[in-house]
Amino acid sequence: MATQLSPRNSEVNALEQRGYLIGKKIGQVHSILQRGPRVFIFMRYADNGDLLDFVKRNGVVPEQQSKLWFRQMASGLHYLHGKNIAHRDLKCENILLSRKFNVKLADFGFARFCVDHEGRRVLSETYCGSAAYAAPEVVSGTPYNPKLADVWSLGIILFIMLNASMPFDDSNLKKLLKDQMSRNWMFRSRVRETVSALAKSIVKHILEPDITLRLTLERVLGHEWVRTKKEKPGSLTGRLVHSAPPIHAQTCGGGGNLVGAGAAGNVPVVLRGLPSFKNADNQNHGNAVKSTDNPGKDTQLSAIE
Repeated sequence: MATQLSPRNSEVNALEQRGYLIGKKIGQVHSILQRGPRVFIFMRYADNGDLLDFVKRNGVVPEQQSKLWFRQMASGLHYLHGKNIAHRDLKCENILLSRKFNVKLADFGFARFCVDHEGRRVLSETYCGSAAYAAPEVVSGTPYNPKLADVWSLGIILFIMLNASMPFDDSNLKKLLKDQMSRNWMFRSRVRETVSALAKSIVKHILEPDITLRLTLERVLGHEWVRTKKEKPGSLTGRLVHSAPPIHAQTCGGGGNLVGAGAAGNVPVVLRGLPSFKNADNQNHGNAVKSTDNPGKDTQLSAIE
């Protein structure tokens, strides 16, 4: 599989200088190829597609499985951040599922170092990624700490797994930012009574617009909900895999980002969104789970760096 992107020296160097970021929860990069103005990143094939496709096919991910996957994502992100690299484009399309249904972080097209050559922290001024997953400081266009922005995106992914819906409607960026800053989101009524208080707590403290109050990744990993293990991952995953319908070869329809679209194959399919909060629960919150790889003008944040 390959991701096609325009050259970004900081991002490519972040991959090359760190040995292609090979880590347990990081999608393995086999090679990086540059042909003229294009750069291609070749990654290991993900047998079971991406998380977006899984949620679209199966709906709400059971809380214990969500916890297992979230813990794996946070662990992979911690590995990146430990090397002073921020991902900056975390979303369900970029969370791949291996043959044994373990998650792998993928698509490092916007990855960059968080420190300069002297080791001093550098704020990011690239307003990149997908608005639906972007932190409010990214949406607002102010210089931001990319590690804390990654944590916000991780919280959006957790919300999606637990709700099979997105917390915010990103069709209008001004309204999106207003909703983010006013904490205008809620769990769907159909899962509100079944999701544990601890799960709700960690989502609340990650989707915190005030960066001085938002959980850091270290505090996320130390949160009681993440640390509590009620079941052995193997037995839980086994039941999930057994109950899940087969996932056939697919790509995103018309998208160019094969790693983000996840799983390869060459048969385009139409990914149908799940009901939004407004339609399913009669609540004017959230939006259908959807692909952001081929977004409209209001949903993609453009790079200006």
